[in-house]
Amino acid sequence: MTWIAFGVTWGTVRTITHGIRGGWLPWGNISAGGQHLHHYNFGIGTLAGIGLIAVRGDERAVGHPAVAAAYGAGTALIADEFALLLDLQDVYWAKQGRLSVDVSLGILSVLGAYLTAAPFWHECARATHHHVVSAATHHLKPAR
Repeated sequence: MTWIAFGVTWGTVRTITHGIRGGWLPWGNISAGGQHLHHYNFGIGTLAGIGLIAVRGDERAVGHPAVAAAYGAGTALIADEFALLLDLQDVYWAKQGRLSVDVSLGILSVLGAYLTAAPFWHECARATHHHVVSAATHHLKPAR
């Protein structure tokens, strides 16, 4: 759920920012007191809320798919502005802003590879554990 939410949020926010810049969306940037609010601000707020849920310790809430989705969405909002956060300069549309795209695609790739390979590695761990336990049990039997 986290991986899907990350990908959907990242793609959506990229589309919206292009639409705002290109003028083909009917709305503009979000501002408060004349100050532009970058979408990483909303990502940080989302992750702070998820942190509160995690610290609270309610297992039903922590394991809820909505929490996983919110975590993925919040992370995507931050990763999409990684270059801005790295240099503290608004380089979203500059050449340096490409770093945010690379980081986001890297996160998607690594998580996708993990999710694809997880069943394989879990099976390897299970089989290895079984063989180690069997070998240890066989070697610990008293000699006759």
